[in-house]
Amino acid sequence: MEFVAAADEYDRFMGRYTRTLAPALVEAAGVRDGMRVLDVGCGPGGLTGALADRVGEERVAAIDPAPQFAAACRQRHPAADVRDGAAEQLPWPDGTFDATLSCLVIGFMADPDRGVREMRRVTRGGGTVAACMWDIAEGGMTMLNTFWGAARRIDASLTGEEHRAGVTRGDIAHRFRRAGLEDVEDGELEASADYAGFDDFWEPFTFAVGPAGQHLATLSPERRELVREACRAALPDGPFSLTARAWFARGSAPA
Repeated sequence: MEFVAAADEYDRFMGRYTRTLAPALVEAAGVRDGMRVLDVGCGPGGLTGALADRVGEERVAAIDPAPQFAAACRQRHPAADVRDGAAEQLPWPDGTFDATLSCLVIGFMADPDRGVREMRRVTRGGGTVAACMWDIAEGGMTMLNTFWGAARRIDASLTGEEHRAGVTRGDIAHRFRRAGLEDVEDGELEASADYAGFDDFWEPFTFAVGPAGQHLATLSPERRELVREACRAALPDGPFSLTARAWFARGSAPA
């Protein structure tokens, strides 16, 4: 899937969750000081920043297929090696990194299994590969669950994002094992985001970021308003916080 929104629009839509999710992924992956690490599908740099906090910016590499995201990540983390490109064809030699991570990206890879194989390839033997993706199937990502629930009140035939890789329990771990990673473990990560009020929740959907925003952009003004009001009815008045669950897996690259 192609992301065409500006970096600051992505930050308001999904980046606010990365502030808590990315450090949780870094911790779960066992990233330690002294490692050389790669962020696959870096976006504007949420996970890149969390990795830099752990190992130092000069030991972090990152890549994203959206040029505006890669440019924003490069500006925010000038000492990191940030490149334009896709997960399915990583421009680094075999065994370059001690750990290769991907946050909320496997579901948007054109070929997720090939992307995982590439993550394994650029990771040294015994190094770590780790990824996470929102729980869509069980409704653990409250923001997206609220939106798609409202949208289905208008069109019950919508499938939302359930077909994407990584959004069901155990799917990432299964793909890791199929790619030849060893000692694969899986689990879940928790994140949260604060909203000043309903408008702060709703406006980022109008930026057409990701599947939800792009679906909203296809609706007539009348249907868009119906979805908006259904979301409003499902959320509290005034400031509120929403929780989000992500499925997580980690494995070791074979020696």
